[in-house]
Amino acid sequence: MVTNKQIKKAHEYDFRETVNLENFVAVKGYDFSKPFDFKEFLKSFTTTGFQATNLGTAIDIIRKMREEKVKIILTYTSNLVTSGLRDVIAYLVKNKFIHALCTTAGGIEEDIMKCFKPFALGDFSGDAKELYAKGLNRTGNIYVGDDIYIEFEKFLLFILEKCYARQVKENKIMSTTEFMHDLGKEINNKSSILYWAAKYNIPVFSPAPLDGAIGDIIWFFKHEHPDFKLDITDDVFQMNNMPIEADETGVIALGSGSPRHYALNANIFKGGTKYAVYVDSYTEWDGSTSGSKPDEAYTWGKIKLFKMFKKNSVQVIGDATIIFPLIVAGAFLD
Repeated sequence: MVTNKQIKKAHEYDFRETVNLENFVAVKGYDFSKPFDFKEFLKSFTTTGFQATNLGTAIDIIRKMREEKVKIILTYTSNLVTSGLRDVIAYLVKNKFIHALCTTAGGIEEDIMKCFKPFALGDFSGDAKELYAKGLNRTGNIYVGDDIYIEFEKFLLFILEKCYARQVKENKIMSTTEFMHDLGKEINNKSSILYWAAKYNIPVFSPAPLDGAIGDIIWFFKHEHPDFKLDITDDVFQMNNMPIEADETGVIALGSGSPRHYALNANIFKGGTKYAVYVDSYTEWDGSTSGSKPDEAYTWGKIKLFKMFKKNSVQVIGDATIIFPLIVAGAFLD
């Protein structure tokens, strides 16, 4: 039989004395009963809670990057170029909002491929055997035809022949950053990320430039030109110099993998990047770099620690194809 004394004690457990919350920010969402205001709508994410608040914080941090004129490095995985985010990234580069790019081989080659022919929306559950028979490659719910790779191979072989001729003539091995510049200059297509990067001399770094069709085509090319070379050491030389030469840097990382680590690792030699925004959907339970949070990067000296508390990093967990356009709307549209 439960006694009155036990009931009283249970009540005490259930309702504890609460700290004064007057100085805390109240949780509040957007008021749709008023005329719609897009700027206010974006601001409302900050007080909504959960990942919406992290999204609002990401917008605030990137606005600080821009106000303080830090050198912004944008890193992104290749699947985001497969998606429509390619157009968003191209917009940022075209308007010189970004000062350096870092991506994988797929982020390079698919930007070029889309200059020849668009990718097509498909279905996540598309039949694999049927797609293979039709010469269609599936990336999520996006289909990429083999015919685009044929066009890309023609273009890349043309560039490789020019690079090889220059190597023989000048007795100098081209760096991968120079190679990316040449790709952007030769494609001459205003929809391309590389086009705008080449036009404004914005460096494009790629720590894994051969992990894709580029590597396959170079493999074929080297069978005819065994002495052809690309210098990847100059790439890391420039990347690691950049934070030291800059007053301050900020890293915006879409997805993870080698591009994010490459940029953050370079900032170790400057005592860490001043600002960092992660957008990804990974977890850290396996100890991978891809799943790591900004808190882990602080321990390596990749993100700067301040003596006084300062919110200089955030991770927004979710799909970058949804999150990043909202960030761009809030942080880059003045």
